[in-house]
Amino acid sequence: MNIHHLELFYFVAKFEGITAAVRKMPYGIQQPAVSGQILQLEEKLGIKLFNRRPFALTPAGEELYDYIYPFFSGLGDLEEKLRGEEGRHLRLAATASALRNHLPDCLETLKKKEPKLKLSLREVAPSDVHGLVTSQQVDVAIGVIGGKMSEGLKSEPLLKIPTVLWVPAKSKAKSWKELLEKDPYSKTGLIGKEALIGLPPNEILQQLFQKEFDRHEINWPVSVEVNSTDVVRDFVVRGFGIGIGIFIPDQPNPKGVKPLVLPNFPPLVIGAMYQGKAKGVVEDFLTIAKAHVKKFSR
Repeated sequence: MNIHHLELFYFVAKFEGITAAVRKMPYGIQQPAVSGQILQLEEKLGIKLFNRRPFALTPAGEELYDYIYPFFSGLGDLEEKLRGEEGRHLRLAATASALRNHLPDCLETLKKKEPKLKLSLREVAPSDVHGLVTSQQVDVAIGVIGGKMSEGLKSEPLLKIPTVLWVPAKSKAKSWKELLEKDPYSKTGLIGKEALIGLPPNEILQQLFQKEFDRHEINWPVSVEVNSTDVVRDFVVRGFGIGIGIFIPDQPNPKGVKPLVLPNFPPLVIGAMYQGKAKGVVEDFLTIAKAHVKKFSR
């Protein structure tokens, strides 16, 4: 049996006639279409389900109506229940740094607003953030905004983080330009005096640095490639070279290193990414997150 035909019969039986059912059904459909599909249902079953004038269910129609009534009459409540549970469920992905340093405060505030909040948190690498959103594995992700966004993906910038070069704490350098020297193979170019510790080439932060190095005619390829900015700093402390990185607001300076600011380099933009229209709990989270990061912009 066709489920849609059964649904139409449910409304016809409930409102005692095709004309009344067409007026009161939750979606638009023409009376001839209803009549035609009810006839198809009767032909499929090989029985008459109701008399048209005056309206009255046949014994077979009453039996069918009693059987399907619990299902169709409960759909509204089921929809509301599912929507309510899903509406309170926030699936969030972010980098380890964001999950550890910033999101707990935001989620604590959200929990006060929505006591029945359900959370699914995923720690991901920066390069994996976009894929989780586009595949709808998460509702919203916090990560680096840069490059071309996938179709249907929306972003809201939250914070601009300064880019820096990490040097050992004992370094006498006061400017990043002191880390460079003339490139003997170029008339105007420069090279790094020490090895550069960086990230894989697909990481947005590494791409940002490479773009700026090219713009400033600096030949400084990565000599030590690691998978996170935390590890970059660890290797700087151990004397492997100079590290690329970001200076996270409101966080203490890591031990053993110091940052050299890059005034002519663009900041790293951190934001929220989601697909389509954000559901209520996502909108609430974004409002709270924006308020949280405002103190870093003062």
